[in-house]
Amino acid sequence: MGYMTALSLAEEMDLDQGLRIHLQSNHYPPVPLTMVGPCKEAIAKANSNEWEASIKLPKGVSCKGSNFASVLDIVNAHHLTAFLEN
Repeated sequence: MGYMTALSLAEEMDLDQGLRIHLQSNHYPPVPLTMVGPCKEAIAKANSNEWEASIKLPKGVSCKGSNFASVLDIVNAHHLTAFLEN
């Protein structure tokens, strides 16, 4: 598991399905599926070069004490590089 698995998921599945498997199987402990939406939003904004944009996190999830996280923080924390456009 790791980057190569994420890359395969990104190439072979639709984004929702690939992210669900990636977040649950490629992380320990598994990332809650409530993060699929914020991860999708982070991917879209990263592809538009909006790295400093803030994304609201689901109830019960925080980043550095806030209920918002930057695109960069979400991409890095959830290892989403494989899901970004080149």
